[in-house]
Amino acid sequence: MRMRMAELSAEAGVPVATVKYYLREGLLPPGERTSPNQARYSTDHVQRLRLVKALTEVGGLPLASVGAVLAAIDGDATPHETMGVVQEELAGTPPKVSAEAAEWATELLQDLSQRHGWKWHGSENRAVGNLIAALATAKELGHEKLAERLDEYFALALRVAELDVEVVTGLTSFDKIIEAGLAATVLGDRIFTGLRHLAQEHVSREVLGRAPQSGPGRV
Repeated sequence: MRMRMAELSAEAGVPVATVKYYLREGLLPPGERTSPNQARYSTDHVQRLRLVKALTEVGGLPLASVGAVLAAIDGDATPHETMGVVQEELAGTPPKVSAEAAEWATELLQDLSQRHGWKWHGSENRAVGNLIAALATAKELGHEKLAERLDEYFALALRVAELDVEVVTGLTSFDKIIEAGLAATVLGDRIFTGLRHLAQEHVSREVLGRAPQSGPGRV
């Protein structure tokens, strides 16, 4: 199927001006020239535009990060490696924490990885860096108890990851794999966070909703 720019725009749900911008920036491959000022586009262009739209609107990635993901797709990277690029770009820059707390959190995660046979990526991986920062912040706030449940959080995370991967199982199109993986990562995070908040509300009502017992500082 061959289509003009206006038809491509309508099919992908992306304004013509945006399509032209993506062409200029190299985020969309050029179409087949039919004249000096005209080109025809295919369903592959529609799929690529939808992927860029998903990365920017769903994933919230800046165009520079989108370019990095597309470069991985168009290169020799495997779907696994490309999803690693997506996750790295989604993670952003980890916040700064104290060196002492970061060292404590790093040792915890290294030990966790060793016990469960996970590859240790190190803090240069942005997702790991964010995890280190979160644990370090918990320590600095005096909530080390969160770290005591790390293995239980690990088990839950592993099950969620298995569900995420099931979303892309059976897909053959590279773009579709990345699009589905992105949806599982970004939308899955929001779904899981929403369910977690609802569950916390339920458990909190059951556990913390009762009147406090008398004790020091209470009358």
